[in-house]
Amino acid sequence: MKLYGASGHGKVIMSIIKSMGLKVSNIYDDRAPFELLGLPVEKFDGNETENFIISVGNNKTRKKIVEQLNVQYTKIIHPSAIIDPSVSTGDGTVVMPGAVVNVDTKIGKHCIINTSASIDHECVLEDFVHISPNATLSGNVSVGEGTHIGSGAVIIPNIKIGKWVTIGAGAVIIKDVPDEVTVVGNPGRILEK
Repeated sequence: MKLYGASGHGKVIMSIIKSMGLKVSNIYDDRAPFELLGLPVEKFDGNETENFIISVGNNKTRKKIVEQLNVQYTKIIHPSAIIDPSVSTGDGTVVMPGAVVNVDTKIGKHCIINTSASIDHECVLEDFVHISPNATLSGNVSVGEGTHIGSGAVIIPNIKIGKWVTIGAGAVIIKDVPDEVTVVGNPGRILEK
């Protein structure tokens, strides 16, 4: 496996890969050279093209890197995650320890389903979405491209969340959210566009 991005998020992905009985063969980062958990970090030379994960937590940065690289992506799912067999998961997506994803959910490319996140039935997550630790999406929630759902946030059933939205930690979302806003509080209110 090859990682592009050598930071805290990269360390977590390295741990997941190890728990899957696999190894990281290369780590790339624009700030190289240095080491991450004892492995050398290099600048990407374009020679390796298979089994990549973008190990960057920021959704916009992750998308920018994907648009620049011409490589093949894989997906990483921690063995302790519970994923219903009917769930579809796009390439480049990472599912972390303790996450639960229920029946008929569709997860796009290059998403992060973080530690102990809960995604219930028939949810749709577009590309580059990040569901933070302990966030809960009830049934039939749709989340637009690039949206970040903060730690411990709760989304009630049948909600539509737009693209490039930030849902603050602990927010409770009880109505649809338009594109490109920040929502905080209980109940959730738009803080800024």
